[in-house]
Amino acid sequence: MRSQVTVIWSPGATYLLDLEEVQPMPHDLARSWLDEQFGFFGCEPIRPTGKVLTADKILCVAQAAGEERFRDPAHRPWAMAFARAASAALGKPVVAVDVGAQALAY
Repeated sequence: MRSQVTVIWSPGATYLLDLEEVQPMPHDLARSWLDEQFGFFGCEPIRPTGKVLTADKILCVAQAAGEERFRDPAHRPWAMAFARAASAALGKPVVAVDVGAQALAY
């Protein structure tokens, strides 16, 4: 089964993070990693109720981190950690994070 996370900024800026040969991240560690990054980047809840869904965290962290973290090879370890966390937190092997449209697909 294929395992990958795709982060889409625009039609010409799509980053495929292949997880085939990467050790899966445990679910609780994935949620913790996303929580840490959400705080590190100063992300704010996007819902008026203040509730933050896992999908919201993934989208907010990707947007706050910026396209450079996915494009620049120097940030590849961070991008792979993001991909592992997103896949594990959602429990899905294939995830598409469309930052521009603020949407997830799996």
